[in-house]
Amino acid sequence: MRYLEEPEFRHGTPARAGVLLINLGSPDAPTQPALRRYLKEFLSDPRVVEIPRPLWWLILNGIVLNTRPKKSAAKYAAVWMPEGAPLKVHTERQARLLKGWLGEKAGQSIPVEYAMRYGAAPIAAGLDKLKAAGCDRILLLPMYPQYAASTTATANDAAFAHLQKLRNAPAVRTLRHYHDDPGYIRALAASVRAYWQQNGRPEVLLMSFHGLPRYTLEKGDPYHCECQKTGRLLAEALGLAENQYRITFQSRFGRAEWLKPYTAQSLRELAAQGIRNVHTICPGFPADCLETLEEIAIDGKETFLHAGGKSYGYIPALNESPLWIEALGNIALANLGGWIASDAELALQPRALQDSAQRARHLGAKL
Repeated sequence: MRYLEEPEFRHGTPARAGVLLINLGSPDAPTQPALRRYLKEFLSDPRVVEIPRPLWWLILNGIVLNTRPKKSAAKYAAVWMPEGAPLKVHTERQARLLKGWLGEKAGQSIPVEYAMRYGAAPIAAGLDKLKAAGCDRILLLPMYPQYAASTTATANDAAFAHLQKLRNAPAVRTLRHYHDDPGYIRALAASVRAYWQQNGRPEVLLMSFHGLPRYTLEKGDPYHCECQKTGRLLAEALGLAENQYRITFQSRFGRAEWLKPYTAQSLRELAAQGIRNVHTICPGFPADCLETLEEIAIDGKETFLHAGGKSYGYIPALNESPLWIEALGNIALANLGGWIASDAELALQPRALQDSAQRARHLGAKL
């Protein structure tokens, strides 16, 4: 194996920890060619689609990539922001705010970068930026509250695939999930209450999570169970009775059975049952994206009203909410334990580094 070129090593350099926020990714533009490139990379991941490779290659290249990019491009165009894809814009802002929060809390600068599993801002580039900033300890922080092999695990796969190419690889920690983190639940509950203060309480709060094929649950993926726990904790924080909320799953793709109940079907059923006022929140998405802004906010509203509902509201993702940045910061600090120097250690650090450099000179090192 040929290793990538390393930056020049300097004796007496202090140990430094950094954080890499990882999200799913977005196309470069809301156009058919950009969507084709993005979907090909995304749907070629064997963690995402577990169909036998030869069969899936034929389906992907013969059908999916010839039909879906045009439809997806139109959907992205409906939610595209001046700065780019919503997921990229919000994740970039979250990284910047987290860096500021950690700096104030820890009393020192902690580098924070963001990366995407697919599309622009690849994970390898994010790791390289942290390494160039002097980080020899890196926390991988996938932004998925609930663990799934097709999200958290594949993000870690990409990170470690790049680390294999480094001669001087940093120490690495990975975050598995935060589906029941008190700060995360508190931030979700606060966002719901703030929305209700302006729009009133609905008859039913729908908690819509991204769907996965049913077989993932049967094969041992904990995602379904963690979604259920998040929903239950949020309902408890809001004081909701069992008939005042539903936990559903969206974004079904293909003909296979996925985790149920389906969000769109649930909206139609609620309307048929005489429920006239529904609000929907997507707790599994800490940043707004196509799946929240188009599928839930736009299509969800159309589905419910067309089925006979009278009022529908979408509660935005946490995005740059101060409570969420605080929760994210505390999650990061908990997983950086022992990697950040205390005030006393920082005071002693200059002398210790000077002594280290002096010893290196005696041994013939070039500084």
